Amino acid sequence: MSMQDPIADMLTRIRNGQFASKISVIMPSSKLKVKISILLKEEGYIKDFSVNSTNKPILEIFLKYFRSKPVIENITRVSSPSLRIYARNNKLPQVMSGLGIVIISTSQGVLTDQVARKKGLGGEIICNVS
Repeated sequence: MSMQDPIADMLTRIRNGQFASKISVIMPSSKLKVKISILLKEEGYIKDFSVNSTNKPILEIFLKYFRSKPVIENITRVSSPSLRIYARNNKLPQVMSGLGIVIISTSQGVLTDQVARKKGLGGEIICNVS
């Protein structure tokens, strides 16, 4: 059985891992998942991540907690394979009035909403993180 939406699976594993107070979560790796992990680390939502390439590449994300509570309060998928959601640079949504981030796939790679606005880019809205 093939996975229909690997990004939604990644976000669900992160959400469930934090709900269960796990130290890390493991999932199959892809280029897009690694790029999303880089953004989550740069923005301070996860501690770290690693990619192990034995037979199949595996992505391990180390979750971050503050005072025993997960740093990521909410992480939701916006665009899905069956319903792609695109936004222009002047129509990019804000999460919690700018306190959260929106991860966007643009022509210049995967970016946060703040960086995309500065560069004047729009694209497919992958997910919201707060």
